[in-house]
Amino acid sequence: MTSLTLVAHALTPDLRGLVLGGAAAPDTSSVKAARELKINAAEVYSGPEQAAVQTAEALGVVPTVDQALRDREYGDWAGRSLEELLAASPEPLAAWLERPHTAPPGGESANDLITRVADWLGDLAQPEAERSTGVRDVAAVVHPAVVRAAILYVLQAPAESLRHVDVRPLSVVRFSEYDGRWSLLAGS
Repeated sequence: MTSLTLVAHALTPDLRGLVLGGAAAPDTSSVKAARELKINAAEVYSGPEQAAVQTAEALGVVPTVDQALRDREYGDWAGRSLEELLAASPEPLAAWLERPHTAPPGGESANDLITRVADWLGDLAQPEAERSTGVRDVAAVVHPAVVRAAILYVLQAPAESLRHVDVRPLSVVRFSEYDGRWSLLAGS
């Protein structure tokens, strides 16, 4: 059995400003708040974003950076705010927000993101033959979009639901896996 704890990285100015794909450093106060989280894991991963790595370090661990855990690719829209895109490209933005198979120019669709996260979860699951008698404790500090994608995949919810899942910075979501099947864990 694998126990997985996903932690949404600390707040960044780009998250606050609804900027897509920003690479800004996390807010100092949010990183300090991360120190209060208690994560128990033998293996810790993070997305490559500075905020993910610094949040993991605030948890007292040095993560293994995994590119599969990166934020969604926004292509030509990277670094632009939703407000700016709404003013400049309202139809393409509306299509991107409403249809999970639509990607920003040069970017990644919601379906692509969910598939990438599902592949990572599949790689994380241990085949029964390799399983020890104990629980494998894993944690990953990632962009909130990755947490949302994992939730949808585990619940087998349609990709259209991605915009209906709000994951705030420093949110903690737990999953368990047995024999390749993942479940969402509620409670502590």
